[in-house]
Amino acid sequence: MIRGIYTSALGMITHMQRMDVVTQNMANVNTTGYKRDHVVSHEFSDILMQRINDPGLLRMLGGIPIGNVNPGVFVDDIFTAFTQGAFQQTENTLDLAIAGQGFFVVNLEGEELFTRDGTFSIGNGMLMTQSGGLVQGQNGNITLPDGYIIISEEGRVYVNDEYIDTLRFVNFDRDGLHSLRKMQDNFFRASEHTPEVGIPFEGTVLQGYLEMSNVNIVQEMVQMITNSRAYETNARMITIQDGTLQRAVNDIARR
Repeated sequence: MIRGIYTSALGMITHMQRMDVVTQNMANVNTTGYKRDHVVSHEFSDILMQRINDPGLLRMLGGIPIGNVNPGVFVDDIFTAFTQGAFQQTENTLDLAIAGQGFFVVNLEGEELFTRDGTFSIGNGMLMTQSGGLVQGQNGNITLPDGYIIISEEGRVYVNDEYIDTLRFVNFDRDGLHSLRKMQDNFFRASEHTPEVGIPFEGTVLQGYLEMSNVNIVQEMVQMITNSRAYETNARMITIQDGTLQRAVNDIARR
């Protein structure tokens, strides 16, 4: 009986964490370049239950196996889906989107970060993100003089038809993507498991476009309803098991 309460409680905790992820996704449905998260859960190993109160030789041998029981599930990981989001045309020459896999490289307070959010602007003559990060080119920070800016599909930056620099990109395979750590302001940070050398960048740059979030609001709503009902079911099971346990204790006390 106590095991059943623990199992239901673990289920409630797991669905609370899933709900947190779903609400985070829904809050960023309109965030440029946002990549949705989803929860990967895992079951605890099954436990073999045995009858240990039988007399005789079987008890001496450790009891009679009567089946397996699973103690419940837990959150194993929070996985980010790096699928391509839809493109929105803005006509702003400093709005950039990446078609394909890869990230812009940004220097923020001396740290190298990655982003899919190409909402850039010019500050102190340099190309930067909305949060003040400096967009990186092959030669470091990209300094832009006054003039008409053209950025090619390969990321080459021209001002008044004069070549300035080429945007720097990074790209990772599946394991490398999974090792990235999501941060605030739509940035990703490399972890100790991220390879130092990524795979070649094969995407293209779209000037005057932004990549929108890859969150599907309908799917997230369905997931929210599913998690809510599963949470309520586990809570109800705890109430039922608590009532049964209370009745058993009271009946034993009367005897």
